[in-house]
Amino acid sequence: MSIVVTGATGALGRLVIEELLKRTGPGDLVAVARDRAKAADLAARGVEIKIADYGRPETLQGVFAAGDRVLFISGNEAGQRLTQHRAVIDAAREAGVGLLAYTSVLGGPTATFSIAEEHIATEQALLASGVPYCLLRNGWYHENYTGALATTLKIGAVVGSAGEGRVATAARRDYAEAAAIVLTGGGHENAVYELSGDTAWTMAEYAAEVSRQTGRKIPYNDLPPERYVALMVKAGVPALGAQMVADADAGIARGELAATPGDLSRLLGRPTTPIAESIADALKQLPA
Repeated sequence: MSIVVTGATGALGRLVIEELLKRTGPGDLVAVARDRAKAADLAARGVEIKIADYGRPETLQGVFAAGDRVLFISGNEAGQRLTQHRAVIDAAREAGVGLLAYTSVLGGPTATFSIAEEHIATEQALLASGVPYCLLRNGWYHENYTGALATTLKIGAVVGSAGEGRVATAARRDYAEAAAIVLTGGGHENAVYELSGDTAWTMAEYAAEVSRQTGRKIPYNDLPPERYVALMVKAGVPALGAQMVADADAGIARGELAATPGDLSRLLGRPTTPIAESIADALKQLPA
């Protein structure tokens, strides 16, 4: 039996591997990636590498084994994910894995924004499969916002379409640590965790914290969705992606990403990382 992480060379996957290596030896781990070269550093540390692509079901054969505990990180190809995710679930069922933990979306079937649609359908497919599951319904990451700090400072404003809605973000590393805890612990079979930060904040509050830490006046410019989409497209974001981001902001405005049930901090055994801390870390990474 191994602990298997799919999407292991992505931003979340790498953090999960790091957290797992704190808890178990590399010989117990399998990292699944599409590109062996990108996983070379993990192989050098003793992690077994298997090559597979969600979009090529035949490559998933032999990736999993009976009893494996698997973190199934959702794909990133909007519009293709349900078909790809079903292929992963089928391969896991055929192999007889012991646990398939899926990174879903906060709120699950109650979420109405478009990004949630394929997650909801994947949850349904996973529950119907009979595979022992754990739903890790991740909320938004701090990095969804702090990753754009260079642009924010360049234009002198935080821009969005979320109105006065609140969003309960947590650091990507928080979610990764929670996943590692589930994979290495017991009692998580057929469990559902609503994972989010301890505090929900508004975009205006985020802008105020950026202002405080930079000593600059950074306002929040709330735009109508169509203007926000047009601005993102002009900046080079694909139209579909821009529409999905604006639609998610509409979900935030409706309160769909504001829940703070405490599941994440309970799994971690500590408070979640404050947004202010992640802003500070991101600012340190920017060129002087």
